[in-house]
Amino acid sequence: MPEPPRSGPQASTERRRRLHWAFLGRIPYRPTWELQERLRREIRSGGGAEHLLLLEHDPVFTLGRGASPGDVVAAEPWLRQRGIEVVETNRGGQVTYHGPGQLVGYPILDLDPDRRDVRRYVRDLQEVLIRTLADLQIEGRRREGKEYIGVWVGEEKIASIGVHLARWITLHGFALNVTTDLGHFSGIVACGLPQVRMTSIERLTGRAVPLAEIAARVADHAGAVFDRRLVEVDAASLRPGANVAR
Repeated sequence: MPEPPRSGPQASTERRRRLHWAFLGRIPYRPTWELQERLRREIRSGGGAEHLLLLEHDPVFTLGRGASPGDVVAAEPWLRQRGIEVVETNRGGQVTYHGPGQLVGYPILDLDPDRRDVRRYVRDLQEVLIRTLADLQIEGRRREGKEYIGVWVGEEKIASIGVHLARWITLHGFALNVTTDLGHFSGIVACGLPQVRMTSIERLTGRAVPLAEIAARVADHAGAVFDRRLVEVDAASLRPGANVAR
C-alpha cells in the first residue's frame, strides 16, 4: 500500500522551498555578478534553485543606479595604491565599498507568488542581519528614510543593502562589515551620506570573528526569515566557471 501523506512539522519542513547556500571565500566582483545573472536566468527558465551566495570581494567601489561619478572622491593614485576597482552596477542605492573582511551576501530568490513586496524584502534582509548581530551581543537597528537603508548600531552603519529585482527574482544584496578596513570608505561618499560613520563587528567587539562563522549564522537566519529549507552545497560547485548545483 502507498504511504499515507505526511503531516506535522516534518511535512511542513519538506514543503518549504530549498535554499542552496555556501561560503565561497574571496572572489572578484565581476565574475560573481555574472554568476548571479546565470542563477537568475536558470530560476526564470524553471530549472534553477534559489541560492544564497556568501563571500568576500577583492577591493571594489560599486556604484548603484542612484550614484554619480562624483561619489568616488578618491584620486586615481589613491585607488591604484590600494588596488580598488570601480564598477557601475544595476543595483539600487548609491556607492559603497566591498573588500576583504566584509561578508557580502547575494540572495537569488524568487519572491513570486507570496512575497512580491520590495519593502518587505528589504526589511527581511535587515532582519537577517539584525538577528546575526544579536548572536554577537550587538544591537543592530533600522532607521527610517530611504537614505538610511541598511543596518545601524547607534548612529554608525555596519551593513549596507542594495538590491535589484527582475520579474521578482532578486539580485545583489547586502554587505556586513566584519573585519573590514574602514579606512577605505574615506574614498567615497558612502551611500550618499557625506557624514556617515562606518563600523564593524571587530571594532565593536574587539574580536576578529572568522567570516565563515558569520556566514553560517547569516544562512541560518535567512532560512528562518525567508521560510526556506537550507541546503549547504560545495563551494567549489558555485564558484564562477563551475557547474551550478541543483
